[in-house]
Amino acid sequence: MEEVRPTRSELLARREQISVAQQGMELLKSKRDALLAEFMSLVDQTVQHSNELADALKKAQYSLEVAQAIGGEATVHSVALASTRETLVDIEGHTVMGVMVPDIRQVPSARKNAFTRGYSPTGVSLRIDDAAQGFEETIDAILSYAETEIRLRRLGEEISKTNRRVNALEQIRIPELQEQVAYIGQTLDERSREELFRLKKVKKNIERRKAVAK
Repeated sequence: MEEVRPTRSELLARREQISVAQQGMELLKSKRDALLAEFMSLVDQTVQHSNELADALKKAQYSLEVAQAIGGEATVHSVALASTRETLVDIEGHTVMGVMVPDIRQVPSARKNAFTRGYSPTGVSLRIDDAAQGFEETIDAILSYAETEIRLRRLGEEISKTNRRVNALEQIRIPELQEQVAYIGQTLDERSREELFRLKKVKKNIERRKAVAK
């Protein structure tokens, strides 16, 4: 226990610190509960987006294999090199209980059909278009999953940090202050008893002197 001066002013100061620490702990618990609620809702979204990503990737991979089987790997590879489509995203953010989480949005692109992907649609099979569209949908699923996964991770980190602060107050700081208050109170009580005993002794001495003087 840190060195404490056993005075009434210190006693009042420690009691005030306990009150402030308890209020802070309750606020942190409220924040933690709100973060947990948001975290749990994001868990369901993340699982859903993960499943959607897995399904999209599975379909895209199947379409690619079919396109390779029909048109040949060399043709598919040549088409892939000719494609000039790029994916642009806007990344903004908002706060959840003081935690900055991202908002990821894909910038709308004109390259969404066989005539704007960078290769001649008349020279390839429709299976290649299906594969291209499948992987474009996979990109959308990747962005949706990335957004919720990053949010989930940041909220989880903040929950862990908030929980450590709650535990530090609840299990260390507040008990330490309460121990100091008990020590100061006990010391002051002992001093009060000693002072009372001293006063009684002085009173007896005065009364004895008065009796002798009579």
